[in-house]
Amino acid sequence: MKKLVNLTLLGAALLTGGYMLAEETARPIYLDESKPLEERVEDALSRMTLAEKVGIIHAQSKFSSPGVQRLGIPGIWCTDGPHGIRPDVLWDEWEQAGATNDSCVAFPALTCLAATWNPDMALLYGKSIGEEARYRNKNVLLGPGVNIYRTPLNGRNFEYMGEDPLLASRIVVPYVKGVQENGVAACVKHYALNNQEVDRDHVDVRVDDRTLHEIYLPAFKAAVIDGGAWSIMPGYNKYDGEHACENHTLLLDILKGDWGFDGVTISDWGAVHNTEKVASNGLDMEFGSWTNGLNWGASNAYDDYYLAKPYQKLLEEGKLPIADLDDKARRVLRLIMRTEMDRNRPYGSLNSDEHYDAARRIGGEGIVLLKNEDNLLPLLSDKVKKVLVVGENAIKMMTVGGGSSSLKVQRETLPLDGIRKLAAEKGIEVVYERGYVGDVTGEYNGVTTGQDLNDSRSPEQLIADAVKAAREADAVIFIGGLNKSDHQDAEGVDRRQYSLPYGQDDVISALANANPNLIVMGLTGNAYAMPWLDKVPAVVQGWYIGSEAGNALADVVFGDVNPSGKLPMTFAVALEDYAPHAAADQEMYPGKDGIVKYKEGLGVGYRHTDRLKPSRVNFPFGHGLSYTSFKLGKPGITQNGDSVTLRVPVTNTGKRAGSEVVQVYVSDRKSSVERPEKELKGFAKVSVEPGETVEAVIKLGKEAFAFYDPNSNLWTVEPGDFELLVGNSSRNITSRNRITLHDSITWSDAVK
Repeated sequence: MKKLVNLTLLGAALLTGGYMLAEETARPIYLDESKPLEERVEDALSRMTLAEKVGIIHAQSKFSSPGVQRLGIPGIWCTDGPHGIRPDVLWDEWEQAGATNDSCVAFPALTCLAATWNPDMALLYGKSIGEEARYRNKNVLLGPGVNIYRTPLNGRNFEYMGEDPLLASRIVVPYVKGVQENGVAACVKHYALNNQEVDRDHVDVRVDDRTLHEIYLPAFKAAVIDGGAWSIMPGYNKYDGEHACENHTLLLDILKGDWGFDGVTISDWGAVHNTEKVASNGLDMEFGSWTNGLNWGASNAYDDYYLAKPYQKLLEEGKLPIADLDDKARRVLRLIMRTEMDRNRPYGSLNSDEHYDAARRIGGEGIVLLKNEDNLLPLLSDKVKKVLVVGENAIKMMTVGGGSSSLKVQRETLPLDGIRKLAAEKGIEVVYERGYVGDVTGEYNGVTTGQDLNDSRSPEQLIADAVKAAREADAVIFIGGLNKSDHQDAEGVDRRQYSLPYGQDDVISALANANPNLIVMGLTGNAYAMPWLDKVPAVVQGWYIGSEAGNALADVVFGDVNPSGKLPMTFAVALEDYAPHAAADQEMYPGKDGIVKYKEGLGVGYRHTDRLKPSRVNFPFGHGLSYTSFKLGKPGITQNGDSVTLRVPVTNTGKRAGSEVVQVYVSDRKSSVERPEKELKGFAKVSVEPGETVEAVIKLGKEAFAFYDPNSNLWTVEPGDFELLVGNSSRNITSRNRITLHDSITWSDAVK
């Protein structure tokens, strides 16, 4: 006789994935959201067979994993980010699914977000992109990325948050919280040491323990401990001989051990290589493309993944412990209950006016005014009547391409269009010349821009035409930089050179000779050489801003937005000014015999470049100008044991409202170990009206004075004198303040 289905249970099942539980006669605990989460997880786990446990820890399609239909437990759907929600592809192919409802808002690239130096913008970003993911019914957003900017050649730097671990930590935490407010898991990537794309699948990173903990892990640690991230993605690379997805030290000792991570580790696509290693060393879910997860095998071969049938066979033979499987399944169940089985999560929204407004606000706040001689910017109608715009990046869509962050957008306002629109409102004429031809393609993974960017003119003719138009204009805006083509800013490959491609330096030099009022606007995710810098009065770093690129750039050009962005990385003069390239040592980059050695240790970014002559740095870390001026006063300092509070008066000495970022760097005057000359340990962004003085309050805890001792595996604060350097960039220090710490302090990373 057939059992009757409990109607209450049926209703619950419909709310949790539409599955009926024909074998149950009473409501299981795991469906009762009034019960504690861990009790629900254990109840569900106790009802699952070994095959069902194995089934939920690997993919069933390109972007999904199965649940347990028998128990009404839904699966997980992932989506690429971190700048927007990627369009859907077919179940087992990379071709587009052909959906008409999967266009999105493209938010600014994470370099732009980091350049805001504003955690409030990071929260807005996370909340907005999380709403789009939720509306599309995605459970896991594969982002954000927080790998440290070690070399400007890294093709994926535009997806990350700059060269400083504290800045990345302060930005990633609210991003994660904002995403997860929507019942969508942030999946922080690529854990860890994924600092180049050359040979990324196999390169073995060798770095000392102190550098690992002080430079390359803090942002991940913050995302887990302070942000409460529900998932982490290990990268493709190796660390100390083991792939990141199979790395006992990274996944078990540090992430799940010291930091107490209770979420899910999700492999990068095809980053798994060995069943026994991945089963034993802390990876929870395997995703990929083909039989081996990456590049070969039959279609629909997900049961052949390393964590699928091969794993199940070893378990059934008693060669691997069931306890490890239970831990993986337990974590996946916890993730499902935090996302898809949470009936109280909001519904989300897609392509809303609020999201476009957020993208425009974040973009405007992240744009960095690098140079502005004679107040050339903003362009005002009483100074200019005709503006020439030059450059391919003014008319090229940048939301398509670059790798897995490529998007299908509902709309994208191009720089030229945004500038033309706002200029017309102000009575300013705008004309355009191409200047150079770079990449005329516009396609990635089946998404096309629909643009025809072909131009038959020779490079010489393009320059001649631009120069002629420049002589007839009151001001010229050159909009160039990099793009998201291979060997520029793109996943899978690094840049081949530090200089700008497509002969842009020649175009800029010719324009500078033709018109003294030249503004160079670089749309890039990386620093680049500027051999023409002395000839150009105004330089703007514009990043990849997404759907609202044209409007955000125009807001700054014409003064509707007062720029307040600060560089999250150093813009050095030449490639050899960066530590990994200083000695032209192949072992340091891109590696030799499959091994790359981080011989520079802590000397990453400004920790190295600030020791060089000022002439070797075009623009330092933390630099960014405004259309007004600020004065930083003498800070008031309150010391309470090992914590210090600085109150820094910020006076707006100009004529318009603006925002300034007060930065505090710490210098250890005498230490038993070698330490960087100075390190960012706190910052605050304040808005100030003309003539007003506002206090920026910055609190430093014991972590601000500590170094990691690899011998004891403890963080250590040594007693003695420290200098607190206050300024608005790593090189523009306005006050030095000495304090003394009297007690020695040590602590471990282990979460109590």
